[in-house]
Amino acid sequence: MPTVILVRHGRSSANSSGVLAGRTPGVKLDETGVQQAAAVAERLAGLPLAAIVTSPLDRCKQTAAAIARLHDGLRPATDRRLTECGYGDWTGQKLSTLMKDPLWPVVQQHPSAAVFPNGESMRGMQQRGVDAVRDHDAALAASHGPDALWVAVSHGDVIKAIVADALGQHLDTFQRIVVDTASTTIISYTPTRPFLVRLNDTGSELASLIPKPAAKSKSTRKKPAAPSSDAVVGGR
Repeated sequence: MPTVILVRHGRSSANSSGVLAGRTPGVKLDETGVQQAAAVAERLAGLPLAAIVTSPLDRCKQTAAAIARLHDGLRPATDRRLTECGYGDWTGQKLSTLMKDPLWPVVQQHPSAAVFPNGESMRGMQQRGVDAVRDHDAALAASHGPDALWVAVSHGDVIKAIVADALGQHLDTFQRIVVDTASTTIISYTPTRPFLVRLNDTGSELASLIPKPAAKSKSTRKKPAAPSSDAVVGGR
């Protein structure tokens, strides 16, 4: 199955001011965030991307646009399932204030039970995020083949929740995962399991992700081998 490169948006004006932006409209990348978006775009420039899919929020769309500028003919598509968690009444508040809310320790220690007032549950956020990635992955496998590479630009909590699912971890462990702004987290899905290839990567080379040409079969009657879900034993 294809490989998804999950990109968290660059730093926003809300990130730098300690405010929980949530789905507040008009929250854009700050100066550092613009530089981060350009840097991650450069890292991805040499990859044969099949698609770029993004959250509809401005900070993600800006990051996706920076990536698309270095891939001729590729226009980002929007998927609302990749949007930020619906924080409800918490939206727009200072994190220093929210830390005193009785719901804060639930979000930290038992997020599967967290439902934001007049907002979304964290379980719901995880489900829609995972569904979005798996749906696009399956569609790209059908249209571009099992070696397709694609980018999904989303938000910290959403990406962390997708990673927890890929690792077979309970949502209550997802706060142990760190996803920095403009980082890349890479997951390859196979028929029976996902593989976490990179996590919170902000600087390593990505050229090794480019699919290698398939070896020519001596017999034209032989079908290509199906992608394996087996893990490497004993290292490579």
